[in-house]
Amino acid sequence: MDGIVNFLFVGVGGQGILTASDIAASVGLEAGFEAKKSEVHGFSQRGGVVESHVRWGEDVGSPTAERGTVDFLVAVELLESARWIDWLRPDGVVVINRQRIAPMTVTVGDASYPSEEDILARVRIRTRDLMLVDALGIAKGLGDVRMTNTVLLGALSTRLEVAPELWLSVIERRIPPKYAGPNRAAFLEGRRAAG
Repeated sequence: MDGIVNFLFVGVGGQGILTASDIAASVGLEAGFEAKKSEVHGFSQRGGVVESHVRWGEDVGSPTAERGTVDFLVAVELLESARWIDWLRPDGVVVINRQRIAPMTVTVGDASYPSEEDILARVRIRTRDLMLVDALGIAKGLGDVRMTNTVLLGALSTRLEVAPELWLSVIERRIPPKYAGPNRAAFLEGRRAAG
């Protein structure tokens, strides 16, 4: 890896964004890089937007990336991918969960939720390297929607030169032991879904 690698995890409160970014930061450290992390909770307790920056590299200064420099944008909610796409560097990688959570402006009738096609068209203006994953559906199929973020980490891992076993080791240390097997399955399903 040359230079700094910037990750931006975005979504809605309660989707496990902070846990996913904690795991990504720990993977960077385990892989031998300096890693820094920063997060903004917003109104996460009320379903508001949550963002978390993770940076890996030889000499990481700031814990946050600048707009237009993110290498990997991980959107745990579909619309958030379009809202944050300007943070992605041209031709960066976007990992998107297909889940739709209507923001307050939509639920009160002041706006409408864009179609998936419109959202993806906005994302594709910035990059063609897009992984669209039904992470929530996969997690439900495995018996626990809380593993949605683990599915997305599995998909993300396919674009990084870090061994899957290192990711799994970090995940298994981060979660309670009784969830280790299901999260291993969720991670591997995410890798398969990334194809």
